[in-house]
Amino acid sequence: MPDLAASELTMPLDAETKVAERPADHETELRLWLRLLTCTTLIEGEIRRRLRESFDVTLPRFDLMAQLDKSVNGMTLGELSQRMMVSNGNVTGLVERLQSQGLVERRPAPNDRRAQLVNLTAEGRKTFRAMARTHENWIADLFAGMTPEETETLMQILGRAKASVRKSIAGAS
Repeated sequence: MPDLAASELTMPLDAETKVAERPADHETELRLWLRLLTCTTLIEGEIRRRLRESFDVTLPRFDLMAQLDKSVNGMTLGELSQRMMVSNGNVTGLVERLQSQGLVERRPAPNDRRAQLVNLTAEGRKTFRAMARTHENWIADLFAGMTPEETETLMQILGRAKASVRKSIAGAS
C-alpha cells in the first residue's frame, strides 16, 4: 500500500484546500472578489437610496416593474419569481403592493385559470419608464469617472471573469 502522506504531497491541491492551507497563494483573487463585492454593494446601496428618495419605491418593486415592462402579454407570478430569483411569496407581496398603488393588475391566465397574469397598468408603465430613464442616468453618473475605453475594457474583463466562474461551477457539479 502506498504511503498516503507522500502521495498527497505530490497531488495538486484543490482551490478550497489551497485557500485554507496557503492563503497567500490566492491573495490577489480574494482581493478581486472583495473589490467586486464592494463595488456591487456601493452601487446597489446608492440606487436603493435614490429610488426611495426620488420615487418612494424599493429596488425589488423597481425590478419587478422592469420585468413587466419587457413583457407585452404579462407574466405569471411563477415567471416573475424565476426571473427575479426570489420566492413566489416575495413576488406575491410585491405585486400586492404595486396593485394597491394602481401600477399593476392581475387577471386569470387564459390557458390556466389557476395561474394569474400580472401586467403593468398604463399608469404603471408611465411611472416605470420615468423611473427607468432616471435610473439609467444615475448609473451613468456612478461610472462617469471612467473613460468609455476603460468601461469597455472592464466589460470585456468581467465577461471573461463571468465565464471563468461559470466554468468552475460547471466543473464542480
